[in-house]
Amino acid sequence: MSSTITIALDAMGGDHGARVVVPAALGFLEKDKDCRLVLVGREEVIKQYLPQGRLPDRLSIHHATQEVAMDELPSRALRGKKDSSMRVAIDLVKAGEADACVSAGNTGALMATARFVLKTLPRIDRPAIITALPGVTGRTWVLDLGANVDCEAEHLYQFAVMGAELVSAVDGVERPAVGLLNIGQEEIKGNEQVKGAHELLSGSDLNYVGYVEGDDIYLRDNLDIVVTDGFVGNVALKNTEGVAKLIGHFMAEQFKKNIFTKLSGLVALPVLRSLRRRIDPRRYNGAPLIGLRGIVVKSHGGADQLAFENAISIAKKEVLADVATRIEQKVDRQLNMSASA
Repeated sequence: MSSTITIALDAMGGDHGARVVVPAALGFLEKDKDCRLVLVGREEVIKQYLPQGRLPDRLSIHHATQEVAMDELPSRALRGKKDSSMRVAIDLVKAGEADACVSAGNTGALMATARFVLKTLPRIDRPAIITALPGVTGRTWVLDLGANVDCEAEHLYQFAVMGAELVSAVDGVERPAVGLLNIGQEEIKGNEQVKGAHELLSGSDLNYVGYVEGDDIYLRDNLDIVVTDGFVGNVALKNTEGVAKLIGHFMAEQFKKNIFTKLSGLVALPVLRSLRRRIDPRRYNGAPLIGLRGIVVKSHGGADQLAFENAISIAKKEVLADVATRIEQKVDRQLNMSASA
């Protein structure tokens, strides 16, 4: 990796495309003095969102003629969109011209393309999607968030190993506490996959704290990572985003009821702003696809400028921590230990 970090951005992906990605790139570079960003997509569209159509220092355009629609089948995108902004951005990582890729595009197509182009790390069966959610003492990372709907016990175990290494690298936690999501903390509860994963994790050298429940993601103070399958993880993520928006809606509604509640709202404004910041989903945007031979970060499809900037920051942190190499080494040690047990 060169001393200057280069991150390729899928400028056409997501609900808003270049209208959000270009301002986010410009905003990120204003704060960050070390990175180079490459906007991948149709040049004529990208230039519409550049001040006077000119590129500032450390920002370039890599033209791509195609786009992947948000509702496009992953198989169709993989076979028929070889010059899409998503595919080209990932190709730049494969070629070593970029250290990471960020895309707000179609999740299924992104995972399929990244897996096809970059391949998985040795001894990893399936890549996973991981992100952080707000909690009472900071944040808790959760995986998988939708890449793998049906999982076996071994897959959940691999997710735990990969997640622990990413959190250790990105957050600087020496031995992250890992919990396995279940419908209760009792040993008798859970399906066969969860019980099998529990046995594997109990015999590992991870800091495994056992079964956890859904509310532990937000309320438990000795928990860094929660492991689950992609179906449950995606539901948990969307539920979190919905509840955060619902709280904001209810609070705004209550404070607008009459003159007295409006005055109360003015008095409480500093507290409300602080609360909004803590639970704002945009500040937790950016979900790494881990288990690949390269760094790819998935941004929420509806991300605004602030949210997309956060996803770029996550990509930079992964590059600086050399997460892919660390995961490969950690998985190798863990699986060798399991084989010899």
